[in-house]
Amino acid sequence: MARKRHEDEADNHERWLVSYADFMTLLFAFFVVMYAISSLNEGKYRVLSDALGNAFGQSRIATPLPLPHGQLAPQLPLRPLAVPKNRPSEALRRERERMTAMARSLLDALAPLVRQGRVRVTQSSRGINIEISASVLFAPGDARLTEESSQTLQAVAAVLKDDDHAIQVEGHTDNTPIATAVFPSNWELSAVRASSVVRLFIDRGIGAERLTAVGYGETRPIASNGDADGRQRNRRVEVIILSSVPDPVTELPLAPAAAAPNAASPKPR
Repeated sequence: MARKRHEDEADNHERWLVSYADFMTLLFAFFVVMYAISSLNEGKYRVLSDALGNAFGQSRIATPLPLPHGQLAPQLPLRPLAVPKNRPSEALRRERERMTAMARSLLDALAPLVRQGRVRVTQSSRGINIEISASVLFAPGDARLTEESSQTLQAVAAVLKDDDHAIQVEGHTDNTPIATAVFPSNWELSAVRASSVVRLFIDRGIGAERLTAVGYGETRPIASNGDADGRQRNRRVEVIILSSVPDPVTELPLAPAAAAPNAASPKPR
């Protein structure tokens, strides 16, 4: 029987070099990090963050590295602070004050009619709304301004003459049909009434470029057409002084409510 030759395997005495190399690599990386943070610089942080992220297969490290004790963070450009949405800007605040002062001037100029409930002055996000009953301005079924209306509108024009806000004049009627040779429908009647007011404003010195005339007929009632009082309220002309700064507030408090409309039987249109 042949004898088997057994060769003794030599012991490997150099395995410690692997552990030593790993330790040296980690130690080198540690000193690189220490050197990087010893001189604080945003560019170095960015390069180091990218390098570590690439080495570990991750995206850029978002967490800032710890700073040495007593060292301040780099001064980065600051973004301008956004104004909270619920806090009005300075321009909006000035515009509100300006519109409120104008509304009070209009209230003073139209005080008798306001007390009678024939004129209403309100302030909202859109601007100032002067609601004038059609009975103050026109005869029934007519678009020519009466003598009383001229005095009323002149008082309004005196307040608005030296202002620069755009003005929209809107004519409105009730739903009672009209069909005459001059006004085939309520559309024509409301539009011509609005144009008559615009023409008077121009004659009293308000710039034509500020004025717009709109006729809505019976399409925008503010009261029920089912009774006489509601129809009387719907027959109106609205002079709207438009705000030049958008205002998110729906409505602003302004003045005490006007007296209730006269309950006497209203005249048609």
